[in-house]
Amino acid sequence: MALILGLESSCDETAAALVTSDRRILAHKLAGQEAAHRPYGGVVPEIAARAHVEVMAPLVEAALAEAGVTLDQVDAIAATAGPGLIGGVMVGLVTGKALALASGKPLIAVNHLEGHGLSPRLADPDLAFPYLLLLVSGGHCQLLLVEGVGAYRRLATTIDDAAGEAFDKTAKLLGLGFPGGPAVEKAAVRGDPRAVPLPRPLLGSAEPHFSFAGLKSAVARVVGQYSAEDIAASFQQAVVDCLLDRTRRALESVEASALVVAGGVAANASVRAALERLAGEHGRRFVAPPLWLCTDNAAMIAWAGVERFAAGLTDPLDFPARPRWPLDPGAEKVRGAGVKA
Repeated sequence: MALILGLESSCDETAAALVTSDRRILAHKLAGQEAAHRPYGGVVPEIAARAHVEVMAPLVEAALAEAGVTLDQVDAIAATAGPGLIGGVMVGLVTGKALALASGKPLIAVNHLEGHGLSPRLADPDLAFPYLLLLVSGGHCQLLLVEGVGAYRRLATTIDDAAGEAFDKTAKLLGLGFPGGPAVEKAAVRGDPRAVPLPRPLLGSAEPHFSFAGLKSAVARVVGQYSAEDIAASFQQAVVDCLLDRTRRALESVEASALVVAGGVAANASVRAALERLAGEHGRRFVAPPLWLCTDNAAMIAWAGVERFAAGLTDPLDFPARPRWPLDPGAEKVRGAGVKA
């Protein structure tokens, strides 16, 4: 049985976890930064990086103490190496390298997106490859066929903004506070999803990809004309409609054991419910991680480390931090600027 220490610091969550190959989470320690970023309405990279530096080492110590193990008992150190805010990524990766060097243990450089993509397998031991993954977060919106550890075939991506980014910008436009996703979801409960006419970019298009920039711009144009609750509800419904349309198209094009959703937006109850119905309509299992595993955390990084360690995949100590790191580097480029590949 393998025991992996995982470190996460790609955005504004600092975390350390210890996870075993039989899916036991022995410890998980997390420090958020919401209070530090709230005055700015979004994550400030410099503030995030400094906060990671301050808390990473104490979190590692606390995780080891909670699990009742020493660093010598760990089989490998898994650390997020990208993609993400480069300052934060470097903090976690350098810490992982130092711990690996000091203990003589292997380093596993984890793609943060693979952490999300494999996290459902931590929660569900019956989830088998291949499965269709909707990876939907603040920085990414992709459909991937997950064929195995390290084996991803990208079917669709966003040509501009990600769904989570659109949630955050909508929350800022409506003055709902930070973090934006949960704030919009909370406001939407009190609104009418049919009240505000908003576009559904690429709905019904033969093009497989996503687009949310036009929806975000449409929200900006109606602020002040409708209640914040009605705008939030109508925006959320538009996002759900777009995700369903694109995911339905992908489901009909591949053979997959299940429809899986992961990433921060996967914590949205309306998104989860709609995708579960879609999976049922196509005779597929629906799998989503527990809510706390959807947002950034170190347990998913440790689990990705478990899977990669079992496959014999470790990395040299000079592995670079990467602000961008596509899961399918051979995927065809898509139109649009600022694509989150």
